[in-house]
Amino acid sequence: MNIVPPLEGFWWQDGICGVDYSKKDEFNWISIIRLPDFITRENFDWAIKTASEKKKIDCTKAEFLTIEEGLCVQIMHIGSFDDEPATVTLMDKYLEENGYEKDFSDTRLHHEIYLSDPRKSTPDKQKTVIRHPVKKDK
Repeated sequence: MNIVPPLEGFWWQDGICGVDYSKKDEFNWISIIRLPDFITRENFDWAIKTASEKKKIDCTKAEFLTIEEGLCVQIMHIGSFDDEPATVTLMDKYLEENGYEKDFSDTRLHHEIYLSDPRKSTPDKQKTVIRHPVKKDK
């Protein structure tokens, strides 16, 4: 049985450290699908070449990335993407109560892992893992 890992997204806004949900139209993002550890750069390059030739699709924007997220906190959000701010508020409260603070930067971004297929679930039942970079308070 082949299982495809879930779609993931990294989100940021130019000039904003963290996430400002009131400015959703200013989000930038990349989407990723995690590759098994045994997949090498050579395997990836072969797949891009083969898909481009056989399927006649443009794969020029596909990248082979290694992402080291470091220390993070995550929470399961169940519901519409529009309702995420309330869940993030719960996560922020946890950080404050446990001696952590957010640690966003150009390389440490708001990260979402989409566990539900929006074609098969209603928005109120969609499951999304929200992950934020953190560091221990001084």
